[in-house]
Amino acid sequence: MHKNKPFTIFIVEDDEMYSKVLEYQLNLNPDYEVKVFHNAKDCIKNLHEHPAVVTVDYTLPDMNGGDLLKRVKTISPQSQVIIISGQDNIETAIDLLKLGAYDYIVKNNEAKSRMWNSVNNIRQNFGLKEEIETLREEIVHKYEFDNLIIGNSDSMRKVFTLMDKATKTNITVSVTGETGTGKELVAKSIHYNSDRNKKTFIAVNVAAIPRDLIESELFGHEKGAFTGAISRRIGKFEEADKGTLFLDEIGEFDLNLQSKLLRVLQEREITRVGGNQNIPIDVRIITATHKNLAEEVKKGNFREDLYYRLLGLPIYLPPLRDRDKDILVIAKHFIDQFCQENKMPVMQLSVDARNKLLSYHFPGNVRELKAVIELAIVMSNHDTIQPEDITFNEFGTAQDFLLLEKTLDEYNRSIIQHFLDKYDHNVLLVARKLDIGKSTIYRMIQNGELSTK
Repeated sequence: MHKNKPFTIFIVEDDEMYSKVLEYQLNLNPDYEVKVFHNAKDCIKNLHEHPAVVTVDYTLPDMNGGDLLKRVKTISPQSQVIIISGQDNIETAIDLLKLGAYDYIVKNNEAKSRMWNSVNNIRQNFGLKEEIETLREEIVHKYEFDNLIIGNSDSMRKVFTLMDKATKTNITVSVTGETGTGKELVAKSIHYNSDRNKKTFIAVNVAAIPRDLIESELFGHEKGAFTGAISRRIGKFEEADKGTLFLDEIGEFDLNLQSKLLRVLQEREITRVGGNQNIPIDVRIITATHKNLAEEVKKGNFREDLYYRLLGLPIYLPPLRDRDKDILVIAKHFIDQFCQENKMPVMQLSVDARNKLLSYHFPGNVRELKAVIELAIVMSNHDTIQPEDITFNEFGTAQDFLLLEKTLDEYNRSIIQHFLDKYDHNVLLVARKLDIGKSTIYRMIQNGELSTK
């Protein structure tokens, strides 16, 4: 039901005097549009108008109320039907309520007030549905590609093309890219532009959940399944039923549980921890990782069969440094957004400030750019951001860097890659700066552990 559509009520009553009483009562609310029919046939002819409420006399001359109720629910399922009867028959009332009647009202002294209350309750429910539908439309608009992910570079146009293809089917999607490139935004955008957009989007960061809790978190548990399980809990797969489940940092998924995840994806059903009931699920899966899962498979950290099951449509999000002048487009967006949110005059970037942004490699990608821009706005004393307002804090403090919890090899690769990018991939200079052998760097480049692009 749309906001501007009148709240229409059909009265189907063969007693002309009683129909006038109901019509008068309901017309006391100027928001109601009331139409009266004296037989079922005329009502059915007009059900294409999809009234919000249909009040039905149980004993009509051409059809009983139960049969008309079925016809209304077939032609206009969203219409609520109130049965009005001269008989106080509990069994009949129960049968009609089972068939989908909203209420069963007996013609007595309380009928008018009962009718008024029932219709008002239906109206309130329609209002809530309108609000929910409006919110859904706003969410879908918010997650349209152009509104969510900004960029005009060739690399991002390829991403948009793949995202558009992903919205057309329920194929599993695997999103890869460095930290801060916007993998969850891509997942949300795919969900809210697909035919699942009116259902739930559930995001789970696998790396943030302790290994002994991940099974319960995803699949749920029954009461008493383990110490502390004081009640049944629904898992994320069940929460996301008919919608989308986004598994972020899937590369961190416990190897011992990967077989169970594979079975769930193959059988499309889950079993709660401590339970034995197989529960069917209809969930679209989108995964994301900053790791190279193919390498993890080679190392024995990730099951090969699960890898291929999750691969689906792969979408690679390029780092910000490989997106040409998208840096300036995104920076302008963050400037406008921050100034608007803080009720400030819109600021501009000076030419030198632009050049400074373009010369930086942004290891933290879009997330880092946002932080840099917001700080620059705060630090600026003018309506134009100057180079001195822009501060880069590449690794933050040593403690921040260590919070990434990488392996020693990963830390080494990050440090060497950082200096390769900083010194325009001059291997000899980097080897000298870091006091390591140049052959070590060349070997890592040849093995694909480092990039010279």
